[in-house]
Amino acid sequence: MSQDHYAIEFRHVWHSYDEEPVLEDISFTVRYGEMKVVLGGSGSGKSTMLRLVLGLIKPDRGEILIDGEDITRMPEEQLFAVRRKMGIVFQLGALFDSLSIRDNVGFRLIEEGWPEEKIDQEVRRQLAFTEFEEDIEAMPSELSGGMRRVVAIARAMVGDPRILLFDEPTAGLDPPSARNLCELAAKYRDIREGASIFVTHRMDDVRFLSSVLYLKDADGRIITRRREESDDFALVNTRFIILRDHRIIFNGTVEQMQQSPDPYIQEFIGQAEVETDELIVEVG
Repeated sequence: MSQDHYAIEFRHVWHSYDEEPVLEDISFTVRYGEMKVVLGGSGSGKSTMLRLVLGLIKPDRGEILIDGEDITRMPEEQLFAVRRKMGIVFQLGALFDSLSIRDNVGFRLIEEGWPEEKIDQEVRRQLAFTEFEEDIEAMPSELSGGMRRVVAIARAMVGDPRILLFDEPTAGLDPPSARNLCELAAKYRDIREGASIFVTHRMDDVRFLSSVLYLKDADGRIITRRREESDDFALVNTRFIILRDHRIIFNGTVEQMQQSPDPYIQEFIGQAEVETDELIVEVG
């Protein structure tokens, strides 16, 4: 998909809370069809980065461009239109407990006054993409933790936003459920050619997202290519950012990250491996 501008661009962005620095001189870009996976310790600024993308907070210095538009000083009424190009998947799904799956996924469309028939069509289309097979009239409490996150992804994709933001969507899930969510994020990246930022602390997520590519054949069927199945596999549409001390200390491929001579990066990867093994809380 050709574009003459980036989906997301940070230009020397600084941000602080109560004069305490959170992000310092942050610059990076995300193209359409590309995913940026953001890693960093607690308090490193990962969630702040997502809030800045959404325009929920303003940077102290620097510029943020979304789909070529500078949102840095954009008024709220204009930001509303920009946000419609984006979807976000929160850490715990953040579904409305009092609404059915159908109404959760179609919530924005209901608010916008879409006809019921069109809402049903769009909800079923997005749930079909996620391969959700449960009753759409079920309530969130009837679903496993993993399925609630799947519904949250379907809700974020309603209306085909060009940009998706994932705020630690696999946190607390068992490995099969976490892998399922990563598959959906990668399919959005590859099949829909969307731009995404995927915040995580799990090295299992890193390994999966850097080792799989989804393509469509002439009949529209999805084909999966995996790193272990091909000697010429080189995934160019996924990059990794590591934050430390409010700054980006790494921005590159998983191979470059693994081969980095920086002792902090190697220690961080090793610690993340341990945390991935230990933080299995919510069985999906």
